[in-house]
Amino acid sequence: MKFIKPFLTVLLSLAFFGCTKNEPIVFKDSSGEKYRPEYHFTPITGWMNDPNGLIYLDGEYHLFYQFYPDSTVWGPMHWGHAISKDLLHWENLPIALAPDSLGYIFSGSAVLDSENSSGLGTIANPPLVAIFTYHDMVAERSGSLEYQSQAIAYSMDKGRTWTKYAGNPVLPNQGIKDFRDPKVRRVTNTDGTQQWVMTLAVLDRIQFYSSPNLIDWTFESEFGLGIGAHGGVWECPDLLPFTSPDGSQKWVLLVSINPGGPQKGSATQYFIGEFKDGVFTADDQMIRWMDYGPDNYAGVTWSNLPIDQDQTVLIGWMSNWLYAQDVPTETWRSATTIPRSLSLFEVNGTLLLKTSPVKEMESLRSKSYSISSSESALPSQSSEIIADVSENFAIQLSNDLGEQVLISKENGLVSVDRSRAGSGNFHPDFAASFSAPMSWEAEKVRVFLDASSIELFVNDGELTITALLFPSKPWNKVSILSGATDLEIFALEK
Repeated sequence: MKFIKPFLTVLLSLAFFGCTKNEPIVFKDSSGEKYRPEYHFTPITGWMNDPNGLIYLDGEYHLFYQFYPDSTVWGPMHWGHAISKDLLHWENLPIALAPDSLGYIFSGSAVLDSENSSGLGTIANPPLVAIFTYHDMVAERSGSLEYQSQAIAYSMDKGRTWTKYAGNPVLPNQGIKDFRDPKVRRVTNTDGTQQWVMTLAVLDRIQFYSSPNLIDWTFESEFGLGIGAHGGVWECPDLLPFTSPDGSQKWVLLVSINPGGPQKGSATQYFIGEFKDGVFTADDQMIRWMDYGPDNYAGVTWSNLPIDQDQTVLIGWMSNWLYAQDVPTETWRSATTIPRSLSLFEVNGTLLLKTSPVKEMESLRSKSYSISSSESALPSQSSEIIADVSENFAIQLSNDLGEQVLISKENGLVSVDRSRAGSGNFHPDFAASFSAPMSWEAEKVRVFLDASSIELFVNDGELTITALLFPSKPWNKVSILSGATDLEIFALEK
C-alpha cells in the first residue's frame, strides 16, 4: 500500500552463460548475490516500490521510482532515478526528489511541457515537469485527513536536476485522505482544444482534473463509485488511448488496488471505455485484471515516446504489499517487471488488454537451443522458454533439491504453482498456486525466468501471471509433463 511508499533504484549489469545447440548444457549462476535478478531493474541497496515519472526524452528512457536509501523496509520516500537507452541496461543517477518540510515524495508522473505552458522554461528550452504527491507525516500522525496534496518540480537539464515549484502544492487536499498518485497527460477535447488532464486516485475512486498550465487545476469528474473491484484502496492510475482491433479509439484506465487483488493483496485492474471532455465512461461493469499473478503492481507507462515507436510501454513493481518487506533478500528489496507493450485484442466480442514483452527483450538472447525430449537442463538462472501448447498443458521447472514450480492450463484455468518453489515461510500466503480463467485457446507460452521471479505470457500476453520465487538453489531443469511441443530455450545475457 502507499502508506508504505517506495524506493526503486538501480541496476547491476551481470553476465549470463549460454550454450549452443551442439554444446553440453551446463548450469552457471553468475549473479554473485543470492536472489539478485540479472536482467530486471533493482536498487543497488535499500528499498524500492512503485515506478514513477516515466518519460522518454532525446534517446533516454527515464525511470524514477519510490526509494528509501537508508533501509530495506519502507521509510521516508524519495524519487530515485535511472536512465536507459534500450529499457534493459540502466545507469543510476542521483536522487531526483527528496522529502522536505511539505512531506515525503510519493508517486506521480512526468511530462515534457513542449509549449512551455507552465512558464517554467522557454519555448526554445521547454521544461520537464514532474507531478507528484506530498505526504505530510506530521499531519497524518496528528489525525488530520488532509495530509496528501499534489505538487510539481521542473528540470531544465534533461532530468538531471530538479527544482521544486515555489507555489506548491498546486492541488491542495480536498478534505480526504488517500488523495494521490497523479498521472498527467495532454488530451485533445471534442472542440479541438487541448488541456492537461490529471488522473488521480482518491480513496476508492478516480478523479479527473484539468489545467492549461500544470499549475492551476480544475475538478472535472470522478469515476469508480460502485464499479470495479473495491477490496482496498485505489492507487497509481493511468489513462491511455488505444486503437481497437476494429479501428475505433478506446481509452483504458488502469487502477491499482491494495488489498483486493485476485490472489490477495496487490493487483491492477483496468477499465475500457470512452474519455471525452474530462469524463471517463466505462463500456461495461466487467472486472478485468491486467496480470493474474500476485507480483505485478503499480505499473504505469512512459510518456513522450516517439510516434514512430508505435507502442505503449509499461513497467510495474514486482512485489506485493502482503510480504514486500519480508522477502528474503538482504541488502536490497524489490525489482521491476520486464517492460511490457500494451494493446487491445478481442475475444468473442469482448475487448481485453494485452501485455506483451517489449521487442527489446529479444536482444538479450545470447544462445538458443531446441528441445525435443520431455526433459532438459537449463543453462542459466536467466532464461526465456518458448513452447507451443495444446488446450491443456503442464511444464515443470525444478532444481537439484526437488523444489519445483508448475506452469499449466487445465479446465479453462491457467496456473503458476509456487507452493513447493523454495523459501516461502516468511508469509502464510506466499507458498501458493495462482490461477486465471482463460476461456479461449492457449497456443503458445513465453516464460521469463530470473534469479527470483517468473513471468508467464500466454499467447504473447493475452494472459499474464507474474510471481516472485525464492528457490534454495537455481532452477536447472525443465520438464514437459503434458501438452507442450517445440520447446525452445534462450539463455539471456545483458
